[in-house]
Amino acid sequence: MLRLAGARLLDDRDYPAVRAALAADPVGSCMVSARVEVAGLDPWRLGGELWAADSRPARYGRLSGLCFAGPNLIPLRGNSSALRSFADRALRRQRACSSLVGPAEQVLGLWGELETEWGPAREVREDQPLLALDRSPLVPADPRVRAVRPDELDRYLPAAVAMFIEEVGVDPRAGDGGASYRARVNELISGGRAFARFEDGEVVFKAEIGAMSADVGQIQGVWVHPDRRSAGLGTAGTAAVVSRLVHGLGRTASLYVNGFNTPALAAYRKIGFRQVGQYATVLF
Repeated sequence: MLRLAGARLLDDRDYPAVRAALAADPVGSCMVSARVEVAGLDPWRLGGELWAADSRPARYGRLSGLCFAGPNLIPLRGNSSALRSFADRALRRQRACSSLVGPAEQVLGLWGELETEWGPAREVREDQPLLALDRSPLVPADPRVRAVRPDELDRYLPAAVAMFIEEVGVDPRAGDGGASYRARVNELISGGRAFARFEDGEVVFKAEIGAMSADVGQIQGVWVHPDRRSAGLGTAGTAAVVSRLVHGLGRTASLYVNGFNTPALAAYRKIGFRQVGQYATVLF
């Protein structure tokens, strides 16, 4: 078993302890749970590694620290000592993640350990309320919001690109001409997890179910065409996706939003979302 600077690479023997740690916060850990439930702990199948702060196998089935290292670096739990061990391990390799994201206390603590070597960040979003809703939305769902069909990829993709640029601040087509982003969007559509309202063949509202575990589905990429904003499309459209998650898929709906996005927060609270945690994101 590989051990480095106190952080331990987890393997299938640790699966029960990992599942217990993830189950303790199903909404906060949704992004990691969705991967682990499908792939187990094998790094090749998981698309990344899971690290524990414990230098030895977990005692009594408990992990004092847990971090996923893949396309994103996601510290889920751990005190300052655990975060230092994760940083030590992360710094012994070239940075491959595009962001740090997860519970704010862990993300900001880990960034404090990494910033000297990995900084400056392109942006640090310290205040991102984590919201959840496990029942019917409080507002009517838009009946015209539906799952996007595979043959509608080319009509849906421009809206997805516009959302990404607006939210993240970079063009997802950079580097490979958009091939990888197109493939990701196509995967969401093929899985029935991309939703839109079309008018005259154009997307005026869109949203996706990104990570989806056995218990929780995380809504992402909520976007309304600039010409149609302030007309309630975002609220009713998101309510439609919530209904699909809660009643169609039997999951709790969740999302996280920038604290400075007052209109979005107001819309989500109107739908019935409640805050269950605090996220933060460091963008590279």
